[in-house]
Amino acid sequence: MTTARLPLFPLNAVLFPGLVLPLNVFEERYRAMMRELLKTDDSEPRRFAVVAIRDGREVAPTEPGMPDPTAQREKGPAAGFGPDPIQAFHRVGCVADAATIRERADGSFEVMATGTTRVKLLSVDASGPFLVGEVEEIPEEQGDEAGTLAEGVLRAFRNYQKRLAGARERSLTTSDLPDDPSVVSYLVAAAAVLDTPAKQRLLQAPDTATRLREELTLLRTETAVLRHLPSLPAVDLTRAPTSPN
Repeated sequence: MTTARLPLFPLNAVLFPGLVLPLNVFEERYRAMMRELLKTDDSEPRRFAVVAIRDGREVAPTEPGMPDPTAQREKGPAAGFGPDPIQAFHRVGCVADAATIRERADGSFEVMATGTTRVKLLSVDASGPFLVGEVEEIPEEQGDEAGTLAEGVLRAFRNYQKRLAGARERSLTTSDLPDDPSVVSYLVAAAAVLDTPAKQRLLQAPDTATRLREELTLLRTETAVLRHLPSLPAVDLTRAPTSPN
């Protein structure tokens, strides 16, 4: 297995391969991370690892942008994550490649990144200005009947989107969606309106076929629920909400 040490960016969200991730970076620990990434030559990827927070705070108490006068100020790269930060994170995450990192006049950053590869978090180093994780790449295995399952998931996903968007919204056509089973599995996992634990289970599925099977069950269940609810706005299929870090 390929291992690497990468800057670690914990979020209250799950990043999937192929998903676009906009970030609004204002905490000093993450500003320091972005300044370090900017030292990377333009010809090389500016990579960091994103992990979902299991138990902790995405923004440290009393940091700018999230004031809490009753909270004791926490400092350092592990602020908000307890004495052993690895325990606060889910162990399977995703490498992000920062396509753009723009520094604002106030020293904060606007970042646009894309998920690339799943990784397992092995350890966390909090000795520097930002968290660094030792990660191990997780290969994507197809599993049995992934192609057939992907076709079924796409049909279920179209029905789900029609229910979610409402009859007045444009429905998706076949050309809107990919054919590769693993890409289908990640797109659907990212686009479906699910809570973090459900998305995390999909991210860490042992293979594409297992992920697709779970998605098929989830989509059918959610579509049945939506039949009894008012129309909801459509979700964006390729972007995650901007994270105020």
